[in-house]
Amino acid sequence: MPLNRDQNLRYARQILLPEVGGAGQEKLLAAHAVVVGAGGLGSPVLLYLAAAGVGRITVVDDDTVALSNLQRQVLYDTVQVGLGKASMAAARIDALNPEVRVTVRAERMTAANAAELLAGADVALDCLDSFGSRFTLSDACAAQGTPLVSAAIQGFTGLLAVFDPASGGPCYRCLTPAPPPRGGNARACEDTGILGAVAGWVGTAQALAAQRLILGLGDDRLGWLTTFDGLTGTARRARLPRDPACPVCGNR
Repeated sequence: MPLNRDQNLRYARQILLPEVGGAGQEKLLAAHAVVVGAGGLGSPVLLYLAAAGVGRITVVDDDTVALSNLQRQVLYDTVQVGLGKASMAAARIDALNPEVRVTVRAERMTAANAAELLAGADVALDCLDSFGSRFTLSDACAAQGTPLVSAAIQGFTGLLAVFDPASGGPCYRCLTPAPPPRGGNARACEDTGILGAVAGWVGTAQALAAQRLILGLGDDRLGWLTTFDGLTGTARRARLPRDPACPVCGNR
């Protein structure tokens, strides 16, 4: 549908961009993004997707707000400690942009419900902090042909990649074939620490990547891995090839 007066005003600054314009804004308004994880990465992701006018957002998270979250999970307020993240995220999105339709799924994504949670999605965003859940989400996206924007953070470091095997790019298992063993090098931020602004930096880049996919901009679908270094304020981008031996998207 054509943009109305309020939409032209709300999104005026991005409509001015030749790469977006009115047609691009209509694509954003018609898009459905599924955000799995509403924590440190999910906070900027949800805010920027809603502000940009992504018309439908599904928030998947079964956790509650904790005081220790607030240093990096800027979606929440102190008075919301103990309340469900997905519901609080939906309320914040509604306050920011009431025309965005938010679906709250206060549950953990599993192999049993992944297909249903991703139904109709134009893009999925991995804002998780668990390897097992990442693999579940990635495998489901590969099976359904849903592009996946995945990010991870630890300490001063962040990683960002787009996985879209349906377009010829790699999947998550091309980068990491299997979850690391328990007690291996993978550790949660409660063990290693995280600077809050790193989550904001990487999550914002993740939201931008999702918007590029919706708008058909850039070459993210081909497979790129971006590494962020918060100590130096730099980022490096390297091509991530598809693994012919990948158990999910390889040549079998």
